[in-house]
Amino acid sequence: MTDVTGSPDDVLHTLFRSDQGGHEQVVLCQDRATGLKAVIAIHSTALGPALGGTRFYPYESEAAAVADALNLARGMSYKNAMAGLDHGGGKAVIIGDPEQIKTEDLLLAYGRFVDSLGGRYVTACDVGTYVADMDVVARECRWTTGRSPENGGAGDSSVLTAFGVFQGMRASAQHLWGDPSLRGRTVGVAGVGKVGRHLVEHLLEDGAQVVIADVRQDSVGRIADKHPAVRVAPDTERLIRTEGLDIYAPCALGGALNDDSVPALTAKIVCGAANNQLEHPGVEKDLADRGILYAPDYVVNAGGVIQVADELHGFDFDRCKEKAAKIFDTTLAIFARAKEDGIPPAAAADRIAEHRMAEARRP
Repeated sequence: MTDVTGSPDDVLHTLFRSDQGGHEQVVLCQDRATGLKAVIAIHSTALGPALGGTRFYPYESEAAAVADALNLARGMSYKNAMAGLDHGGGKAVIIGDPEQIKTEDLLLAYGRFVDSLGGRYVTACDVGTYVADMDVVARECRWTTGRSPENGGAGDSSVLTAFGVFQGMRASAQHLWGDPSLRGRTVGVAGVGKVGRHLVEHLLEDGAQVVIADVRQDSVGRIADKHPAVRVAPDTERLIRTEGLDIYAPCALGGALNDDSVPALTAKIVCGAANNQLEHPGVEKDLADRGILYAPDYVVNAGGVIQVADELHGFDFDRCKEKAAKIFDTTLAIFARAKEDGIPPAAAADRIAEHRMAEARRP
């Protein structure tokens, strides 16, 4: 997340920075009656309507919120392309603490803004928003997914997100160690909320040893109570330094891989659910130089978007799970491309996604 002040000049500078990737449209939303302040960013509609979730977060400034929306929207373009979906990339952020300001009226106002885009952007859940919230938004906007089964939706998308990350992790193990099984491997999971807790279940079922960390002690407590064999690290900083760690899974907010964390990593594989894990360009090379295999985040965490995209056409869980299982093959293909081209896996994934988007733009 960009650390800048929130003046109008800062917001405009953030919008038009040359490294933001040429977004098609950015909408700044405000509804004074409800206190809504939101940003909707559409990065690309080359493959179809932009699809991405709504993040509700207490940003320190409007410019920081804009920067996050732009980064997340761009990531969704690449994620949807790599998942084989006929959708472009978009993302929305609502500024504020959801525990303090989220109301039904605010969500309805937000729904009206999304609806005004006429289907160019399809929204869903993200950090700080839930299935029940999408049910409210959908009362004002037909282009809403991630809804409850009672309202014709697929429900919690974190289930398939975790399943996809698990498949990416298995592919990483296959590539590095010649065996997709995680039995006997030690996996550190940073963030055991929506997605991380489901990932822990998959890992334990596969015979892995698990170490967790989370800033929310209630999330840690739920895992520890249910699975006493799971070890708890005091914090993420000490988790990444755990001796004997084979795999590190960042499953909280972005920027987990940076100039401080990468030199401290003891794991040989990084594969997690968080979006935008690389804090800045060049981190992917730092990982490669240290011999750490990085499974690109937007590839392995695509299970959730596969689910919400399917919801638009009549949700079928088995069909979605079958698609999410292909993340295993996609991840292996990226590693093969990276080896062939002599580049880090993140760069290989970018090339594949960019090629698909470029092909879609051709007349």
